[in-house]
Amino acid sequence: MPGLIALLRQADWLTRERVVAWGMLLLVQELLLLSFIALWLDGFAGAAATPTANDFVSFYAAGKLTLAGTPALAYNQAAHYIAEQQATAPGITYIFFFYPPVFLFLCAALAKLPYYVAYVIFQSIALGLFVGVMRGILREKGWTWILPMLAFPAVLWTIGQGQNAFLTATLFGALTLLIDRRPLTAGLLLGLLCYKPHFGLLAPVALAASGRWRAFMAASLTIVVLIGLSIVLFGWGTWQAYFTAFAGSSDIYTSGRVSLAGMVTPFAGALLMGFDVRQAYVIQAITTLAMIVVTALIWHRGVPRALRSASLLTATLLAVPLALVYDELLVLVAIAWIVREARARGFLPWEKILLAAIYPLSLVTWTAGKVWHVPLGPVIGLIVLLLCLRRVWSVEAPDYPDKGAAPRPVLNNELV
Repeated sequence: MPGLIALLRQADWLTRERVVAWGMLLLVQELLLLSFIALWLDGFAGAAATPTANDFVSFYAAGKLTLAGTPALAYNQAAHYIAEQQATAPGITYIFFFYPPVFLFLCAALAKLPYYVAYVIFQSIALGLFVGVMRGILREKGWTWILPMLAFPAVLWTIGQGQNAFLTATLFGALTLLIDRRPLTAGLLLGLLCYKPHFGLLAPVALAASGRWRAFMAASLTIVVLIGLSIVLFGWGTWQAYFTAFAGSSDIYTSGRVSLAGMVTPFAGALLMGFDVRQAYVIQAITTLAMIVVTALIWHRGVPRALRSASLLTATLLAVPLALVYDELLVLVAIAWIVREARARGFLPWEKILLAAIYPLSLVTWTAGKVWHVPLGPVIGLIVLLLCLRRVWSVEAPDYPDKGAAPRPVLNNELV
């Protein structure tokens, strides 16, 4: 037993080659599973009971309504549902649309293309941008490192669900990459995240706590411009329709119409474990306040950028009441920052094995929630955040590995 503990504690056997190989095997298995599910839902093994579509149809239908000169109808469920069926097939399960009108710019652009072409182009470009940001964070060359990155379950969830998580993770990742060198560009990218306004909850706290006012103002100006353009082009009535739809959105997520097993926040975790809605909101509020404090302290102290970035990404997922399995791409970006810091300073005990454990935990998040009512989503975010905090605590210690040293070159046997 002591030998096994030592083996897991240092995990020196978790080399780059093994991570790449295991990532490739996991990716192949996930692709086979995804293909089987797609064929099953499409009625390949028999007539499908109900026609299916992924979340992308919601974006596409909203874009079609916008191009037709009726953007406000994107928030009218009856009209929006008709547009979804026209894009795919009659009788599909309705996919809700609760994005603010600024997101209609992208939706309308995509809706100019045929449905499946728009889907492929959207996911391909967004994934390409995401890979570029991850390459910048990890400072990687070649292509083999992409295999374990693509094997992260949230990548397949994003593709399968047709969601915009690649775009969200790209903007967040680019923000953390550029915040020190190009604050105005970083602020602009943060402003573009206003299509998911709740995901911007902690970023202003981080910028204010660290005195990055140029980025703060750039983000604010970007948001004002986007909102102003949306009012000019779509009309104030579209925003009124959005506010009306948004006011009723919480009932959708608490009534079970969106599976709690697919949500990864403390709020959803509390509901999954049997707490009532009021208690779940209290738990989420306490967690949100804690994440605000943690983010402010870390960014005010001026710890290494990798740790600031990773903590902001994971704290954001814990601070918001609504995030789904595909949004765990933010965790993957946080892991990349931790790996970058570990390459420069050395891995701490238990760090490798815990980071590797995120993959299987993320893979079974939905099943654990659906079958056993175990909320692994917030647990995953908490594990990565605690790893960040551990390093933040250690960086002040005089024996912190290679403190202040420049990052060393990546060797072939190092963890990706």
